[in-house]
Amino acid sequence: MKPIAELQTEVDQWIKNHGVRYFNELTNMAQLSEEVGEVARIIARRYGEQSEKESDKTKDLGEELADVLFVVLCLANQTGTDLQKAFDGKMSLKAKRDHDRHHGNKKLK
Repeated sequence: MKPIAELQTEVDQWIKNHGVRYFNELTNMAQLSEEVGEVARIIARRYGEQSEKESDKTKDLGEELADVLFVVLCLANQTGTDLQKAFDGKMSLKAKRDHDRHHGNKKLK
């Protein structure tokens, strides 16, 4: 698996070579919402209580999640966010904050 920093560089190179430039941050935020909606549609129909339409059965959840990741990486790049550093910090915080809370949660047993 590639480190997040390498993924950010790969996306940046793709934008420079194929995408001309980044869409502005607001456009990318709207795009992110659209892609998350596509993930939600698959999850709701495939794993939730909604029935799955024939046209939805061929949708690839992994591909849609990759679309979400791509836009997140674009937003990180264009806002100067070191996503690896942010992710590592978040995982450390969650490990400290949530370990006992989740292990003690009777609803998760």
